[in-house]
Amino acid sequence: MAELLTFDDVRAAAEVLDGRVLRTPALPSPGLSALLGAPTTVKLELLQRTGSFKTRGAFAKILSLPAEARAAGVVGVSGGNHGIALAAAANELGVAATVVMPSTAPARSVELARASGADVRLTDGLAAAFALLNDLVEAGATLVHPYDDPVVVAGQGTAGLEFATDAPDVTDVLVSVGGGGFIAGVATAFHALVPSVRVWGVEVEGADAMHRALAAGGPVEIAPTSIVSTLSAPHVSQLTYDHAVALVEDVLVVSDADAVRGSVTLAETQKVWAEPAAGCLVAAAPAVLERVGPGARLGIVVCGGNVTFADMVRWTNS
Repeated sequence: MAELLTFDDVRAAAEVLDGRVLRTPALPSPGLSALLGAPTTVKLELLQRTGSFKTRGAFAKILSLPAEARAAGVVGVSGGNHGIALAAAANELGVAATVVMPSTAPARSVELARASGADVRLTDGLAAAFALLNDLVEAGATLVHPYDDPVVVAGQGTAGLEFATDAPDVTDVLVSVGGGGFIAGVATAFHALVPSVRVWGVEVEGADAMHRALAAGGPVEIAPTSIVSTLSAPHVSQLTYDHAVALVEDVLVVSDADAVRGSVTLAETQKVWAEPAAGCLVAAAPAVLERVGPGARLGIVVCGGNVTFADMVRWTNS
């Protein structure tokens, strides 16, 4: 079993990140509250620098590296948001960055990573992306893993620290799951500050690595087929799996179509432009409310907003 993070780890990451990332707002959502029939608060991580929570982990990891590791340059694999964040953080800190992405990654994500100065390598699929990542690390580059790293997880957890501090009355918090690093960090912070909280993970069909891992009793390989590339990890890690077992109530799975509809709902009710990786939380919320019964107060972490209008139009019409 992996060693679980502590709240002290998350608090230490928050000190390191002070001034580097935004403290994103946590706001009551009258529109979602009326729609779902329960008081709902949203944590707007899509307003974070680079458009997602991934900036937190990227900065935390690079800032933790010794000089020789920085000088070797950093490398990461990404379906979109981690690559954007790693490129931007490395550029600000004067570190060379290589980002490996499958060719299915959103074109805008590739453009943004390149605009920050990263060397973006595109591969034919996720398996090839992880293989190239391993080759680059063996050649001497410093790995900044998107989720299988306690420093990265602690950095992502600072979003949970902020949310729990700003909205301590929530009873049920919904968090998107790709590789599981975000929910691991958020759940660590929330359980420390609001011990009675229930944390729920949400995935989409075809990118349900954590749901399958929990069913199998450990991490398993999957071949992602979802349109939601930012949640399409080929596996979770032992680190993130163990956090989910210890701290997460359950992981729910919704369809791609419902995730896209959830993004539209967020636009209509909350007036934010969120990607389907966040929209899936709205789709899963009724199932959570049915499970927990009356008296729930929902917290929804709107994880990112890096999606183009053209993508949304195509998905809603398909």
